[in-house]
Amino acid sequence: MARRLTLFILIGMFAGIALGAALHAGLGTQAKTLTDVAGYLDLLPAVFLRLIKMIIAPLVMATLITGIAAMGDSSALGRIGGRALGWFIASSLVSIGMGLVLVNLFQPGHGLQFTAVSQVGALSTADFTVRHFILEIVPTSVIGAMAENNVLQILVFSLFAGVALSALGDKGAPLLRGAEALVDLMLVMTGYVMMAAPLAVFGALASVIATRGLGIVITYGEFVAEFYGGLALFCALLLALAWAFMGRRAGLLLRYIREPLLLAYSTASSESALPRLFEALDRYGVPRRISGFVLPLGYSFNLGGSMMYTSFATLFIAQAYNIPLSAGQQVAMLLTLMITSKGIAGVPRASLVVISATLTQFGLPIEGIALLLGVDTFLDMGRTVTNVFGNAIATVLITHWEGMLQPPHDPDAPLALAPHDTPEHGRKGLHLE
Repeated sequence: MARRLTLFILIGMFAGIALGAALHAGLGTQAKTLTDVAGYLDLLPAVFLRLIKMIIAPLVMATLITGIAAMGDSSALGRIGGRALGWFIASSLVSIGMGLVLVNLFQPGHGLQFTAVSQVGALSTADFTVRHFILEIVPTSVIGAMAENNVLQILVFSLFAGVALSALGDKGAPLLRGAEALVDLMLVMTGYVMMAAPLAVFGALASVIATRGLGIVITYGEFVAEFYGGLALFCALLLALAWAFMGRRAGLLLRYIREPLLLAYSTASSESALPRLFEALDRYGVPRRISGFVLPLGYSFNLGGSMMYTSFATLFIAQAYNIPLSAGQQVAMLLTLMITSKGIAGVPRASLVVISATLTQFGLPIEGIALLLGVDTFLDMGRTVTNVFGNAIATVLITHWEGMLQPPHDPDAPLALAPHDTPEHGRKGLHLE
């Protein structure tokens, strides 16, 4: 079933590109008609992403609560959380650093002398402060956090709920069984929603190419190609590190997560990939007690593709406006991006907000963001799939370091064959590698 869905998604991608190109060529002179047609095509991914968001909050909360309760002791939680955050910080520094090195090496903006022609729009940086970030991660209401799909706030509530549920012992058993049943329910619902994924992919690509045209990629071809090359290099580095620790087992990961990666790329939404990523890692042998904690944390803090984009795009704008930056200024920019990018929870158009704040701080023209807007959708597709891949690698490595990685199951097996990770199976009952 998984293999067939992957095939249908690929068919949807190519069909969407073909239809979008045909509409752009045929209706290019009829702007209003083209916009209307693209708007109707965009309904397909819009409805699909709403259905996915409908699942995300209860799935994340139930998975986190059951996973934390299954750990049994707070020391395991602290150890896993510490390893996760250490990996996230190191990965962030590497991704931003690689972006700075590559943009200096390739010089994609050198000699372009662009002038901004598009409206930047409202990029609010008023709440872009440490105070806002700290307040943003603490929910005033778990219902409100779930309504807004605020994963970071759901994570904080679930930490407290999971630890408290573990402390309740037998009294909390009914609640724990209810949370486990909710996880199963959400995964079955995910299967239903995923039937619409090929149509969503078709509509998303047809809409954006109909309005933007394939020509926009050619115009910015050098910048797009070099950025994608940087993302590929970063992903190869992550896979090489996983291989160094895990051997050939690391090479199997791509086979298991191919469908979540394809969904993330074609919809430019990491949320669309999260339910399927949980299932893929289940089959790969990652206990839900690990993935249920590390993945939501990574979705907030481990955004390697987005962070590379911020450094790459900031220096691209400086080059396009012929503004030289010294090595010292670039190192300061790296540290600034490293810190500010951790405070973007709940901020719309997060990557552009980070770039906007950095441009302002270093005296670079903020209107340079308009240079990126034409191809931002295509760039977003690349950085989104990199974010998902980076979180999958992080989750698998942390599971391996914990000695809890189980033997893999068939990646195309029905969901019922995926390994179950319940509190009754405790750490001693796992197949260790």
